[in-house]
Amino acid sequence: MKVFLSADIEGTCGIVSWAETERSTPMDYGPMQRQMTREVAAACEGALAAGAEEILVKDAHDSARNLDPAGLPRRVRLLRGWSGDPLSMMSGLDRERYDAVFFTGYHAWAGCPGNPLSHTMNGRNDLVTLNGLPCSEFLINAYTAGYYGVPVALLTGDAALCAFAKGLIPAITTVPVNEGRGGCVVSIHPDEAVERIRAAAEEAAARAPECQVPMPDRFHMEIRFLKHALAYSKSFYPDAQLKDGKVVCYDSDDWYEMLRFCHFVLSDG
Repeated sequence: MKVFLSADIEGTCGIVSWAETERSTPMDYGPMQRQMTREVAAACEGALAAGAEEILVKDAHDSARNLDPAGLPRRVRLLRGWSGDPLSMMSGLDRERYDAVFFTGYHAWAGCPGNPLSHTMNGRNDLVTLNGLPCSEFLINAYTAGYYGVPVALLTGDAALCAFAKGLIPAITTVPVNEGRGGCVVSIHPDEAVERIRAAAEEAAARAPECQVPMPDRFHMEIRFLKHALAYSKSFYPDAQLKDGKVVCYDSDDWYEMLRFCHFVLSDG
């Protein structure tokens, strides 16, 4: 078994502040960086215990230089930095054949009250929808896994996103570590999170074949930007449309073309 793991930080156990996500504020960031590494390591250890032979971890937050490589199991390969390709947080998935995808530290979508840090790719929009559903980074990346035929077996992060994931992929194993309440979170103990994630990853690896992603036949994305000038600028992407001044729409029946749209219109890059 080969596992691909994409790791974010805003769904890490206990996180509540943007300062805890940024390398420029090390006093706040340091503890969350360590917990992020611990949670990723736990997921890897669980997969290895279930028989995984190879694991590629994509550090998928901000600079993509968050995880401490020395804190991961020795049999894990780590992809740091950004290549600049449209797969973004899933970069590397297209290079090899994988049997399961894991997501750790993931967070709810822009505008969702389930996480005080909820967003979709950046802070320049306040709502993204995909085929009428609230669109999170999880949803985008799950469809990328589905595009390559890889089951999405594990998700860890906030309770709101875990509940959404269960609706999309009923057999997925989830570990909710935080519950958002306005500008605060209620979290489990960091050590408890690590223990639950390790056990869940072992279970998820075994159940991966049941976790196929249901792929729509066609995709319609709408991005509501905070500033109308930015929406106007982004609406010049080929075949995109501007709606209501702040909303950019795009349609495709090819998921990779939707990823290309996201790469140039939705992402920071």
